[in-house]
Amino acid sequence: MSEHPWLTQLNEKGYRLTGARRAVAETMANSDRALTPIEVYDMAREAYPALGLVTVYRTLEALEETGLIQRVHQPEGCQAFITAPGGHQHLLLCQQCGRATLFGGDDLENLIQFIGRETGYQITEHWLQLFGLCSDCR
Repeated sequence: MSEHPWLTQLNEKGYRLTGARRAVAETMANSDRALTPIEVYDMAREAYPALGLVTVYRTLEALEETGLIQRVHQPEGCQAFITAPGGHQHLLLCQQCGRATLFGGDDLENLIQFIGRETGYQITEHWLQLFGLCSDCR
């Protein structure tokens, strides 16, 4: 059985590949929804029952530093994570089940220029997140 590419990347960055770290990384890699650290903990414990919550937080930090996951801002808080998209994409989040859907498109140039003129800011980047209910939850 070959190793998941995320585990290879973590190892190349100097992180030890413990059973606990593997369980957290594989949980995140296989998820199509935003997961809180507690959800990761509960799910990863199925594969590695001795997993500790501190290890979950440290592994999520390592995955984020490596660029494999990204933090998701939610109305009820900022502690959820999704698989990081390749390239510049925006995010749709289901407020009920947490499903994360990425979408492209940058038809925001006029709005960004307007905001820059109105505020005096030189806007250098943006990240768009939309919230709603997915087709399964409606």
